Amino acid sequence: MSHNHHHHGHTHDTGNIKVAFFINLVFTIIEIIGGVMTNSIAILSDAVHDLGDSLSLGLAWYFQNYSKKKESKNYSYGYSRFSLLGAIINSIVLVVGSFFIIIKAIPRLIHPEQPETQGMIILAIMGVVFNGAAVLRLKKGTSINERVVSLHLLEDVLGWVAVLIGSIIMHFYDIPIIDPILSLGIALFILFNVYKNLKETIQIVMQGTPENTNHEDVTKCILAFSEVQEIHDLHIWSMDGAFNILTAHLVIKGDPSLSDIISLKAKVKEALHSLSIEHATIEFEGIDESCSVHHKH
Repeated sequence: MSHNHHHHGHTHDTGNIKVAFFINLVFTIIEIIGGVMTNSIAILSDAVHDLGDSLSLGLAWYFQNYSKKKESKNYSYGYSRFSLLGAIINSIVLVVGSFFIIIKAIPRLIHPEQPETQGMIILAIMGVVFNGAAVLRLKKGTSINERVVSLHLLEDVLGWVAVLIGSIIMHFYDIPIIDPILSLGIALFILFNVYKNLKETIQIVMQGTPENTNHEDVTKCILAFSEVQEIHDLHIWSMDGAFNILTAHLVIKGDPSLSDIISLKAKVKEALHSLSIEHATIEFEGIDESCSVHHKH
């Protein structure tokens, strides 16, 4: 059975990601220039945030296309794990960008400089509009990738709302320290999210049990079949955070015929599907049969 049947319906998903990528990229360039011109570290830190999102959109778009390639001799499971590579590259870029912002912002806390607030207000309004447009574009999407990206962009919109409020306050009152405080808030928020995403990505790369499945539930589900005596060598992992795989050895009672085994396998796979296991490889053994692999652990 092909491992690639989970990639259907992704064509418009890459289309949506592509549009969001270009919206974001254009705006990131405007922001970097605007941040320098308005002397606002908060705008620059949001530019880093948006650059990270542009990167993650670009990588998601590229790897989403790449991950649709059929399995090959070198990659027998296909290419869907390449999307994780995108997540790791993006995390590194965001960490570097955030530290750059923190290093820039700390001296500003000690010696605040008043930014050009009118320009900041215009940029912040544009930020809400641009990112809002990208969110709406991805809201229509169905894939996990699109949902994750649209959540990212929604965070951007909220970041820009914070910058907008901050720049309006600074416009009317002389409180320039708001600018570096905002930028530190944004940088720490980015780092917190990077930590969360990296933790999840590393768990997938290390073949940890997926978060949306439970070892005990899976065991219970399989043992619920009266023909199954016991389970061993049960392994559950995820290809890319969305497509979960299981391998198991089931010891079966009595002396079932081949057609009984085929029927049982189909029923077990169907039951596992309801527990978010998309691909199961099951090996059956008789009660007296010793499992060669079982004792190697």
